[in-house]
Amino acid sequence: MGSRILSTSAGTNQEAFSPLDWTLFVSIGLIWGSSFLLIDIGLEAFKPGLITWMRVGLGALVLALVPKARGRIEPYDVPRLIALSFVWVAIPFTLFPIAQQYINSAVAGMLNGAMPIFAAIITTLLLRKLPHGAVLIGLILGFVGVATISLSSGAEGSSETLGVVLALLATACYGLAVNIAAPITQQYGALAVNARMLAYATIWTAPLGVAGLLHSTFAWDSMLALVVLGAVGTGLAFVIMGSLVSRVGSTRSSFITYMLPVVALVLGVLFRNDHVTVVSLIGVALVIGGALLAARRESERSVTAVTEAL
Repeated sequence: MGSRILSTSAGTNQEAFSPLDWTLFVSIGLIWGSSFLLIDIGLEAFKPGLITWMRVGLGALVLALVPKARGRIEPYDVPRLIALSFVWVAIPFTLFPIAQQYINSAVAGMLNGAMPIFAAIITTLLLRKLPHGAVLIGLILGFVGVATISLSSGAEGSSETLGVVLALLATACYGLAVNIAAPITQQYGALAVNARMLAYATIWTAPLGVAGLLHSTFAWDSMLALVVLGAVGTGLAFVIMGSLVSRVGSTRSSFITYMLPVVALVLGVLFRNDHVTVVSLIGVALVIGGALLAARRESERSVTAVTEAL
């Protein structure tokens, strides 16, 4: 049973990203990149546990309204679904709001950019296949970009140790989740898988949600932020991400997190008046370069060919 849960598979498209792949990639990057700002707004009135519960519950409700999301899941795949409900939703969705009590939304988004590192390590262990060529180069380049942005922010004292640790733990969960999600989304489709996964996670996060409700206040801005976070940032986003994982595999789909620091920085400047340094802009350029390299065909090994393609 454990070997079935801890298994992964390659994507159905190992060539360069198609237009559909790029559409999914950019859409989920924008949606999830804005989630950290929405959490920050939610924290102005609501406790972290309530934010998580409302986010997951609204996402589950949105998917429950879609007929195709009611497809049958074979009993032997239920343990994988339960595992996903913890590592992709309940645990990281709980950790990030807690972390953002100590770090701002931009830093949270930047730290989330480390997810491909965890995803690649887990993929290597499960498939016994080292990433190479463009995927490996993009992994390194994107990580350097994330590190550059994070160091720039840390130099200004915006990051607290506890918040950073919690955010990285949540990110490690995502790295595991995108791996074990690939086979089951390929078999049943993203709608059916994510609808069940979010329904399970709503149950797991209910105790902290109820406790948070008893100690929260109310504000319309926070409520609106959570509605968008749940319906779009969770319900719709999980359908898009599930489709992307199924199409391009766990490692390449995990590069979506390299877009999140970019989106987080832009939203921070526009809505939080965050100061952006030249070093941060260099990091953004590296992040985008890493994402482009990750979209190349997985079997390519030539550094020269990848460089020329950019």
